[in-house]
Amino acid sequence: MSGNDRPDDGRRLGAALAVTLGVVVLELVAGLVAHSLALVSDAGHVLADAVALGGSIWAVRLARRPSTPSMSYGLKRAEILAAAANGVVLAAVAVGVAVGAVERLAHPVGVDGPLVIGAAAVALCANLVAARVLAGTAGRSMNVRAALLHVAADAAADLAALVAGVLVVTLRWHRADPVASLVVVAILCRGAWTLLRAAGHVLLEGTPEAVDLDQVRRHLEGHDEVLAVHDLHAWTLTSDAPALTAHVVVRDACFADGSVPSLLDRLQACLADHFDVEHSTFQLEAASHVDHEEGTHA
Repeated sequence: MSGNDRPDDGRRLGAALAVTLGVVVLELVAGLVAHSLALVSDAGHVLADAVALGGSIWAVRLARRPSTPSMSYGLKRAEILAAAANGVVLAAVAVGVAVGAVERLAHPVGVDGPLVIGAAAVALCANLVAARVLAGTAGRSMNVRAALLHVAADAAADLAALVAGVLVVTLRWHRADPVASLVVVAILCRGAWTLLRAAGHVLLEGTPEAVDLDQVRRHLEGHDEVLAVHDLHAWTLTSDAPALTAHVVVRDACFADGSVPSLLDRLQACLADHFDVEHSTFQLEAASHVDHEEGTHA
């Protein structure tokens, strides 16, 4: 099943969005009442996550649209753009939380520890449920993986707030609240970098991690009819849809004896079996045609 034929993704993202919105209301109300920056900042973080999840659901729907003459691949890259946008959102929220945490460290504010503990515990449980819902397809979709990173960051932030609440109650250390916020900042920065690096690799047409071009070349040239391979390129169309193109120089006899169709079938089967590349395009060339190639690349 291709990266954009997964109807389950939309349902899982929708369930996670419902849970996330509930957490926003809980943490915002409890944070304001308890004077807890950890809860309020996390509510803002979770609200940004809710917006990102909404964008992810929209991207899933866009990706299902059929191709058109002007968009020959359809909108399959929408999920990659959504993942990149999620990374930017995480980075922006990290900056905002960091500024508030530094201010609270310089000027501590009294925090209602028990209320923080209760709200953080409920939010943590809710985010763990959302994470479990998303985990089922996160390995196949960068979009869902991005959403899972958001929810995991939320859960870690809830845990940090829970610990901060315990420290406020037991040690009366109110600076534990902004310290917990800085832990959230570190988690957000890591998640942002992970998403932006992965999305950037796809958008810049980087070679898929699972595809070793040197090995691909050796496999293709391992066929007796193949003399050389050039203009070999591989990229990722969307999360689980790698694509590959190549110019394959074959013996002139293949064109004379009609074995080209059979060879093409074997080359494509080779890629599908060994490298899980089902979308491949080969230009088969007679050895005598090489002199006519201009501007070729390795």
